[in-house]
Amino acid sequence: MADTVHIGILLFPDVTQLDATGPAQVLCRVPNAKLHMIWKTLDPVRTDSGFSIVPTTTFADCPQLDVICVPGGGGQVALMTDEETLAFLRKQAESARYVTSVCTGSLVLGAAGLLKGYKSACHWTSREFLPAFGAIPVAERVVRDRNRISGGGVTAGIDFGLTLVAELAGEEVAKSIQLTLEYDPQPPFDSGSPEKAGPERVQRLKERIHAMLQKRVEANQAAAARLA
Repeated sequence: MADTVHIGILLFPDVTQLDATGPAQVLCRVPNAKLHMIWKTLDPVRTDSGFSIVPTTTFADCPQLDVICVPGGGGQVALMTDEETLAFLRKQAESARYVTSVCTGSLVLGAAGLLKGYKSACHWTSREFLPAFGAIPVAERVVRDRNRISGGGVTAGIDFGLTLVAELAGEEVAKSIQLTLEYDPQPPFDSGSPEKAGPERVQRLKERIHAMLQKRVEANQAAAARLA
């Protein structure tokens, strides 16, 4: 791995920061990696956590990437019909070794026409929207289908990152990075999936985020119609 490995993570307003920073923390440790945090401008991008991330490059100046990764978050809705962003992703995907996503970032890849016929993960609340783009939803933390690698919701981005490191640099490097980060999850509660949380808690959460999910439904329909 003497050559530089260019890894790009898309930023956008209202991105879920851990979707982006979790994989970034892992992938920046790939030997000879150069990490690019990408948006249309170099202005700080406000995340869903209230703080901002400063991009390192723009669409126009971004080099050809070995890995392109699209995170999710509420701002994903606006990207579904953002032709500038979708065109950038399509262009990068033509030559990228890996086309990847975390959480609802997979819906953006779908809107760009990059998941037709591919299995994909997504956040559990939005996994059902993937078939509109010809994608095959899979309820797993990390899903690999040829050169498409996707992570499930938010924290799965760390698992996704380690899986991708193993692809890029080997399992031993991935294990060493896991040790460096002391990634040894022992959550205080066993409520991290809809199956474990139970139907009542799942329903309460869906009611709280109903307005956001409705916007996602509408954006998904518009994006699927554009592809058709």
